[in-house]
Amino acid sequence: MLPLRDVIARIIRLRQEGRAQMTLLAACPNSSAVLEAAVMVAASNNTPMLFAATLNQVDRDGGYTGWTPAHFVRELQTHAARYACRAPLYPCLDHGGPWLKDRHTTDRLSLAETMAEVKATLTACLEAGYALLHIDPTVDRELPPGQPIAIETVLERTVELIAHCEAERTRLGLEPVSYEVGTEEVHGGLVDLDSFCAFVQGLRRRLDEEGLGEAWPCLIVGKVGTDLGNPVFDPGVARRLYEIVAPLGSLIKGHYTDWVENPAAYPESGMGGANVGPEFTTEEYLALEELSAREADMLRGRPLREASRIMEALEEAVHESGRWRKWLRPEEQSRDLRDLPADRRVWLVQTGARYIWTDPRVREAREHLYENLSAAMPDPHHFVVARIARSMERYITHFHLFDAQTLLDVA
Repeated sequence: MLPLRDVIARIIRLRQEGRAQMTLLAACPNSSAVLEAAVMVAASNNTPMLFAATLNQVDRDGGYTGWTPAHFVRELQTHAARYACRAPLYPCLDHGGPWLKDRHTTDRLSLAETMAEVKATLTACLEAGYALLHIDPTVDRELPPGQPIAIETVLERTVELIAHCEAERTRLGLEPVSYEVGTEEVHGGLVDLDSFCAFVQGLRRRLDEEGLGEAWPCLIVGKVGTDLGNPVFDPGVARRLYEIVAPLGSLIKGHYTDWVENPAAYPESGMGGANVGPEFTTEEYLALEELSAREADMLRGRPLREASRIMEALEEAVHESGRWRKWLRPEEQSRDLRDLPADRRVWLVQTGARYIWTDPRVREAREHLYENLSAAMPDPHHFVVARIARSMERYITHFHLFDAQTLLDVA
């Protein structure tokens, strides 16, 4: 499998030669169904697929998916075999840095403690065979609220974590790994163009000083207009960032690409990659909602069967998780989920569903739903996976990824 940094180099060359433009899709594997759908899409389109797993999703403690890094890679390989996928599948760490795992914040870990945890996870990712590590030390919970972290601090911690990875990779006798750096978040202090340039130039200098020039990142995250509440991509900003990093052998990665209104502008402006996550969770939720409605219709003719009550189980599990509170608006802070307007409650449950797919009550209700429907549907699970896949296909089309691997093989 071609290393990601070589893939990025080929994408840059294809663009510069005027032969092709493409943007790699990075699916956030926030559930087993999303992971399966992404592999199926990669196989049917002969395109590389990135899998950007956060510390909350996949970690040494299992994360909310229940997967350790090694387990996650095994699941990926199992689906690849099932769908006879010959296109490369790249397991990646997303936002690997201090306090970017929720438990590190709630447990009030010190800088030394959270850095030690992150380093241990980076080693586990290397051992599992991850292809890309996103190094993101742009959060500092020891600073006063509202005070941004200094760029110099971000640089020093980025170099420290990359140095750890390179030392561990050498110790383990592994081939070179690819890196991603930066953040789209305001707390990272890298949002305006001057700060972005200062970070890129400073990182180049510091890596060279430490003898780590070969570990230069192939992807650099940029603030390109989108966030969880704004689906509009800014191609002008993306082009300016591309012009800064492409001469260095890197491309820009966009996060929060969910529901973006102008996805075709990504390859046109030189974007190297784009993360999508909450959108796929919502599609999974909506698929289950549709199946629940079908179940209700079906059970009117089968009164002896008990309904799965899958939607009630989902809302109850999200409510008890408390995760929905992170998206409350200022005026909602003192309110309970069940006291919010229906549209807000549904949005919070849809968005928070990714945290509770493995909750025993949800899994039991889902199995019950599938069992009920199996009397009238050949494969309810495939119905869910196929709906998620249709959402992914939109990006495949607009990012020019159909049969992209053939082009990359000969570039």
